[in-house]
This record gives sequence, C-alpha cells and structure tokens, in this order.
Amino acid sequence: MQRLDAHCHFWRLDRRDYGWLQGPDPALDPIRRDFLPADHPAGGPVIAVQAAPTLAETDFLLSLARREAQILGVVGWVDLAAPTAVADLAARAAGPEFLGVRPMLQDIAATDWLLTAPQGEALEALTRLQLTFDALVTQRHLPVLARFAEQNPDLPIVIDHAAKPQPGERGEWEVGMRRLAGQGLHCKLSGLLTELSPNELRDPLAALRPLVAQLLDWFGADRLIWGSDWPVLNLAASYADWLALTGELLTDLSPDERAAVMGGNAMRFYGVTA
Repeated sequence: MQRLDAHCHFWRLDRRDYGWLQGPDPALDPIRRDFLPADHPAGGPVIAVQAAPTLAETDFLLSLARREAQILGVVGWVDLAAPTAVADLAARAAGPEFLGVRPMLQDIAATDWLLTAPQGEALEALTRLQLTFDALVTQRHLPVLARFAEQNPDLPIVIDHAAKPQPGERGEWEVGMRRLAGQGLHCKLSGLLTELSPNELRDPLAALRPLVAQLLDWFGADRLIWGSDWPVLNLAASYADWLALTGELLTDLSPDERAAVMGGNAMRFYGVTA
C-alpha cells in the first residue's frame, strides 16, 4: 500500500510569515523551530499545505516541491478577495506543483467571509485551472461552507481536520458534517488529536473511535483522506503514534478501503501520482 501524507507543513522561522508561532505561548515551544522535508518522520510522499496567509510562503513551498521529489504538490494561499487574485492563481498554476488553495478561514473573524469576500472571477478561475479547495473551518463555518459548495458545484472541496470537532460540543458539528457529506465533499482524517481534551488524550483510541465511525458512515472510505498534520501533530503525539492509532481506527475496513483512505483518495482528489 502506497501511503500518502496528504496534510503536512514545512516552515522556516527566519521567513517570519508565521505570526501564530511568534507569540509567547509556551504550549507552542515544541514546534517553534524549522521543519523541512528532511525532517519529515516518514520520508514518503506528502502534500505540503500552507501555514501562513502570504503569497511568499506559498512560493517558498512551491520552491521546495520543485527540489524535493517527496512533495507531490502544494496547497497554497492566495487572497481570493484581492483584485489580483486571478493573476496570482494563474501564475502559480502554471507549474504542476500548485494543486489548490486554502484560505485560513478559522482565523477570519467574519464567519460569512467565504460567501461575501472572494472575487467571483477568482472562484471561476479555481475551477478553470483545475484547482482544489481545502476548507480550514470549524463548527461555526459549516452552514456557510454548505452554501459555498452549493454555489460552486464543480469545485473539489475537502474539509480539513474534520472541521476540528470540540469535546462536548458536537451536536451542531454532526448536523453540519452530515449535510456536507451529502453534498459530496471530501474530509481529511487529520488534526484530530490536537483537538482532544487532556482527559481524552489519556485514551485517544476510545475518544476517536466513535468520531471516526461517524466520519466513515457519512463520507465513506472513498472520501476520507488521511494526513498527519505534522509537525503541529507533535503538540499531542508523535507521527508513529498517530499512524498506529489510525491503523486501529480503520481496522474494520477492507484492505482496499484502507489503501484508499491512506493514499488513494488523496491521489485522486489532488490529481497526483506517487
């Protein structure tokens, strides 16, 4: 089985793109250093995903992808609300490394930004250029994302980190995710450990088993995409821990279904080959 880590990050702190890493919060100390392709614990094929809302960081990731064969492509950032959005998308889509975009919706105060701010021509360009859309959303965005998906039916959309379900607050999350699954969206099986409470982290298998069962029921094994969210993952567990835990969570699937979740679905969604 060819495993593809469909969600990881690389950064170099001297670039100073990463405002969220530059604050005083000691909880971020374990990841407050450079992380580059040679540091990835698996060393296999990956999709590199933006972690800063700048074109410069996207271009940095694209430069890494051109040099490092393990990076099959980049999900970058383009300001879809800017007058230059279409030109910015086209310039980067001129190379095969640029797979799609990810607005940092979780950090934007306006919950309805996705419906009100992006240029219509930019959204049309995403489809015309055969790009994908990673939705970095939380529970508050789910109704908005459903409307956005209805308005852009030809745009491939994947929900990052299963919309970051929060302990004890999953009623509206369940309603929203079930609706999005019915609209044909994909969902990333990533970033879940860092959303667990300290108590849940004592037994993450017990905490995640019912949640992943719901995701499998709603999205099926053909629309779940595995990723590590490394190195952010390091705040909760190691890469090896997450990989072993995933194996337990998917144990009831057939070998073909596990292969799809662990790599095949991502290759199809992003249009890449390992």
